[in-house]
Amino acid sequence: MVTGMKRNKVVLVSALTAATLGAAGLAALALPAGAGEQPSLPAVSAEELVASALSARPPALAGTIHVDNALGLPAVPGLPHQVLNGSSQVRVWFDGDGRSRVSLPTDMGEQTIVDDGTTLWRWDSAGRTVTRILHPTGKEPDADGEAFDPATVANELLAVIRPTSTVSVDGTATVADRPAYQLVLAPAPTERTLLREVRVAVDSQTRIPLRLEVLANGTNDPVFAIGFDQLSVGAQDPSLFRFSPPAGATVTEPDVTGDKPDRTGPLGGVEPTTVGDGWDTVIVAKLPDGVLSGNSQRGTDGPNGSGGANQPGMDPKALLERFGTPVSGAWGSGRLISTAVLSVIITDDGRVAAGAVPQQVLVEALSR
Repeated sequence: MVTGMKRNKVVLVSALTAATLGAAGLAALALPAGAGEQPSLPAVSAEELVASALSARPPALAGTIHVDNALGLPAVPGLPHQVLNGSSQVRVWFDGDGRSRVSLPTDMGEQTIVDDGTTLWRWDSAGRTVTRILHPTGKEPDADGEAFDPATVANELLAVIRPTSTVSVDGTATVADRPAYQLVLAPAPTERTLLREVRVAVDSQTRIPLRLEVLANGTNDPVFAIGFDQLSVGAQDPSLFRFSPPAGATVTEPDVTGDKPDRTGPLGGVEPTTVGDGWDTVIVAKLPDGVLSGNSQRGTDGPNGSGGANQPGMDPKALLERFGTPVSGAWGSGRLISTAVLSVIITDDGRVAAGAVPQQVLVEALSR
């Protein structure tokens, strides 16, 4: 089950965006060759397909993943275009036994993320920095909610929205030359959301999700999609899952135990809480003092660890005035930023409410 901060990131990054946050990560998906074909497969119920997808363990494989988004977010200085609107390709490798490798392009180079089974390594070629995250005893390391493959994104999202969804199987498709079932999750009538449905192509053999698409109300094309366009299932070279820091690289090892009583959330503020569940979940957070006045000394790292919200060109108050619409009510006053799939209210006193929901749902969350 997805809980706490990870649940927050799934809703925002994976459902919208991963979501948010995350990692997540990225116009309508340029479907892989053969995606229009409808292979003949044995009948399967929606619940059986969901259960098998959630329990499937990724086999040894190598693949290229295409990520696209048309979220309609405004161009914010310092953020990569893939996060806002755009596309990207990611290379992934899995050994089928918990070890993995990800090659992620950046504006100025490449990030390589290797999990060797005991340690997670993140190499940034632009800054020549290495982050080393040791596995807690008996657990996988917390990679800050990063998810780069359709299976991880889809399974985390399924765990969050399945209880508040109507689920169906809408035929079959071919994705990355593999036959797949088309699983569709739509919000239950009681859900208040900007999203229309989530479509997941589930591999007929391995039952891992091969492609995920998020569609918003009033649109026919996905606003977010992630899927394999090339996939090879089979044993991989063991050397792919070993990593040694390059000569001259700066190596850091952050504290990811999560045992501190003063854990903080984005931008150094209080860790977010959630209001509601499923499709109309709202994440509510509090920014650190001074962020909106430009006096905060606690910035966040940019996409490559270079600066953050208080960098030149990243003044939060100026960005809000530029992109936000003034709103007010019994809850206070602030600015609303909205797209086809996301609504965010940032209040004058530094509260933030965000979700794939209409404005009124955010207002209700702020009024609690």
